[in-house]
Amino acid sequence: MSAAGAAAAPAAGQGDALDVRQGGEVVDSFAELGVLAFTTGRAAGSFGMQTTDPVRDVTARWGRLRTLLGGSSARLATAFQVHGNTVLQHRGEWQGFLRGPEADGHLSAERGTAMAVTVADCVPVFLAHPNGAAAALHSGWRGTVARITEVAIAQLAALGAGLSELRLHCGPAICGRCYEVSADVYAQLTGRDPGRPTPVDLRALIADHARAAGVRSITISPLCTRCNNDRFFSHRAGDAGRQLGVIQAVAGRTRG
Repeated sequence: MSAAGAAAAPAAGQGDALDVRQGGEVVDSFAELGVLAFTTGRAAGSFGMQTTDPVRDVTARWGRLRTLLGGSSARLATAFQVHGNTVLQHRGEWQGFLRGPEADGHLSAERGTAMAVTVADCVPVFLAHPNGAAAALHSGWRGTVARITEVAIAQLAALGAGLSELRLHCGPAICGRCYEVSADVYAQLTGRDPGRPTPVDLRALIADHARAAGVRSITISPLCTRCNNDRFFSHRAGDAGRQLGVIQAVAGRTRG
């Protein structure tokens, strides 16, 4: 397990499982690898760590998530996100809910561990390999500048995840038409100074970084959190709520 200790889950995991297809997005192409990956939608409620929602509602939604991920035996890793490029590696058998130290990514080479990032316009990046290695990343503009995706790819490769079979998916996030940034931010992202605020497509940049690192199987969600604000929380639209991007290489499942 990573350095931080496991704590009790926010809910007991009883009752109905979370329906991730209700307003969210499931990465169906990962299913043949025995990997569950999805981004929740507004209909599932906010999974932000700071919320004004009633405690009963928050407890219930985390409980439904835990039921989906394995019930009382589930292990779910999150972290205090800081828009950096630290990726935590999770090892060993443990149960419960882990809130790790400052980090914006999680990876594990062991099936069964669920890993989650919170997003609302930033990009949830998912990586999966047939050997069961998987990663979930939170990549806003700062994380993209810091090349968090390339950091995770290198860590997965060091664990034996060959790049020829590694798959990457960028989930629902703000699109290039809706995301305008300052000239300074644009220059940090692209190396070019436009001299004025300019729209930028973070998911396209992340895909470029992944290709440069050797990944060939890359997919990008067509969904924009700002354009589809009725379906997803969007920081640019003024929402305080957060989606959850989750990945879990399911225990006992292998390719084919």
